[in-house]
Amino acid sequence: MSHTRIDCLALDAVDALAPLRAAFTLPEGVVYLDGNSLGALPKATPARLQQVVHDEWGHDLIRSWNSAGWIDLAQRIGDKIATLVGAGAGELIVGDSTSVNLYKALKAAVALTGRAATQRRRIVSERSNFPTDLYIADSVAREHGLELVLADADELPAHLDDTLAILLLTHVNYRTGRLHDMAATTRAAHDAGALVVWDLAHSAGALPVDLKAADADFAVGCGYKYLNGGPGAPAFVWAHPRHTARMDRERLRQPLSGWFGHAAPFEFTPDYRPAPGIGRFACGTPAVLSMAALECGVDVFMQAQAYGGLEALRAKSIALTALFIDLVQARCDGHGLRLATPLDPAWRGSQVSYAHEQGYAIMQALIARGVIGDFRAGLAAGPAESADLLRFGFTPLYTRYVDVWDAVQHLAAVLASGEWREPRHAQRATVT
Repeated sequence: MSHTRIDCLALDAVDALAPLRAAFTLPEGVVYLDGNSLGALPKATPARLQQVVHDEWGHDLIRSWNSAGWIDLAQRIGDKIATLVGAGAGELIVGDSTSVNLYKALKAAVALTGRAATQRRRIVSERSNFPTDLYIADSVAREHGLELVLADADELPAHLDDTLAILLLTHVNYRTGRLHDMAATTRAAHDAGALVVWDLAHSAGALPVDLKAADADFAVGCGYKYLNGGPGAPAFVWAHPRHTARMDRERLRQPLSGWFGHAAPFEFTPDYRPAPGIGRFACGTPAVLSMAALECGVDVFMQAQAYGGLEALRAKSIALTALFIDLVQARCDGHGLRLATPLDPAWRGSQVSYAHEQGYAIMQALIARGVIGDFRAGLAAGPAESADLLRFGFTPLYTRYVDVWDAVQHLAAVLASGEWREPRHAQRATVT
């Protein structure tokens, strides 16, 4: 399909979501296609942080736990995120990191499986799942005498049997952008008698998620990618109400029984009594400054409801990624790029990945031109999803169609000119 820059500008002119771009700080001369790794800065964040620092902390001091509502931040923001992922009020809580929350969720899932009376001894995950998920899963498996089994995405159905205790998947694969069918996968795992833990790091805020409709068991997610909460923003954790109700009945704990997960933390009792419901998944004192920044990012989605909400964001995401794929095919053919992302939008998240043996240098040359994506090293020799990858993330809140056009023009120039071969582009930084 033929596209021109004028066509892209025309699409931007009629884009109903275009006003949301004004909610973000985006540097002139930069095409930012890395919101799947770190979201852009909401313009409201600096003023909000200044208010928290100067007024709430500086003037009201410790009184702000009550007067400014610091004590309620984890649940207040959690309720807002819940509307983005198909959860109910009071079911999702914010705090800690994705890794820590995943540990809590997996440990709770192990406790709920009743594994001791069964032969269920396996936690299964995708081989190309994000490493922290695999590291945490391996730790939990070792603690409980379980086996962590890794499989390619197409091999997963073969592992849904009576040996499976927990299926752990990231909804959108961080490498390829491949989207799992949450409802069908959860149903198949349940039919096998297992529980499912979903990582929403690359889908919350990027596409519609409906945890309750999918009958999911547990979910965790990241605050600093599509939710635009800032580097290291707090994460979130959700448990299906049927599981928190059972934990209430059976007095089951999550493993990190910190004081903010206590039913009455300011009674200061020496014995631990878990808070009811999702409240038991809280742990230590919440990071107020980071929470305040995250709320600014999440609040942009509250504004987006007036522009069609997540359904409109998803439609634009599909259009942006399809445009990028079409343009790369037209402008960059013959330079060794291999698409690692599904062509079918039904199986695609909000990113596009290409495999290339010189992916790192190509990405560095692009970044030098002001087109920011990122690079992920290959897992092993093999198919495209295991190779070195250039990743391009498309955040429909602020990515324009003309940004897609400009990015591909720069990519084509980098490949045609061979400028990626300059020695400076091969120098590996710590963060890629």
